[in-house]
Amino acid sequence: MLRLALLIVWLLLTAWLVIWTGEGLFGIDQRQSILPFGGDSLGAPIMIGVAWGLLLTFGGVMLGPARRRLARAGDARIGIGRIVEVETTGTTINDVPQYDIFLRVTPTDGDDFVAQLRTLVPLADVGALQVGQPFAVRYRPGDHDALELVDPSDPAVSEALLQWRIDRGLIDPSQVRARTTGTQVPASVLEIRPTGRRREGQSELALRVLLAPEGGETWEADTTVFVYPQAIPHLQVGAPIWAFYRREDPQTVAVTIEKEAGR
Repeated sequence: MLRLALLIVWLLLTAWLVIWTGEGLFGIDQRQSILPFGGDSLGAPIMIGVAWGLLLTFGGVMLGPARRRLARAGDARIGIGRIVEVETTGTTINDVPQYDIFLRVTPTDGDDFVAQLRTLVPLADVGALQVGQPFAVRYRPGDHDALELVDPSDPAVSEALLQWRIDRGLIDPSQVRARTTGTQVPASVLEIRPTGRRREGQSELALRVLLAPEGGETWEADTTVFVYPQAIPHLQVGAPIWAFYRREDPQTVAVTIEKEAGR
């Protein structure tokens, strides 16, 4: 609303200045004006001109991103980008450093492309900027220079990330139905063993887990999961996790470290 109000005010000031200039160039009696605050005094035109310039300068900063977002909104899509390089820009805003993150983006259709994302990253999150780490981004076909990070809790983003893992074999085909349409319940790690397999920078772990539905009976099941090295400490024996299963096949289980919203 603020951006819209600023735009309306700027357009009104522009119209006032255009009419005032026209009266000055072509008017017969310049002491008479159809404009409020017109006449032969230069005080009002100067003040209005200054206000017009300020809105053009500072309002443009606010309106520019909004116009770009509106231009992208019509055909914006969600893709998964993997980090290929991270560089600090040397800029810090409110003690938060700025980084250039170079991502190889896998679009919903077409070939992969590399794009740059400049963003502020809190110091607590810098450790997550690992080469190969996937991030969901919003992009516009034909304008690969305009990337935006998206909210990972958005259901559409969660679905895109899940499909990305399925397409790359990071979820065992036998687990796909449980992971996508199964029931989510609390679970705990009983045993953990690396399989030696690696894919997309992630290591596969063989787990034995204890599923513990609220108010129901518990049972044990064997499963596998691909995780990044930095996530392995979250899967130690006794660690709480989340498991997905289908009631007709409780031994086929997929696991995640964090609870998935809406499931």
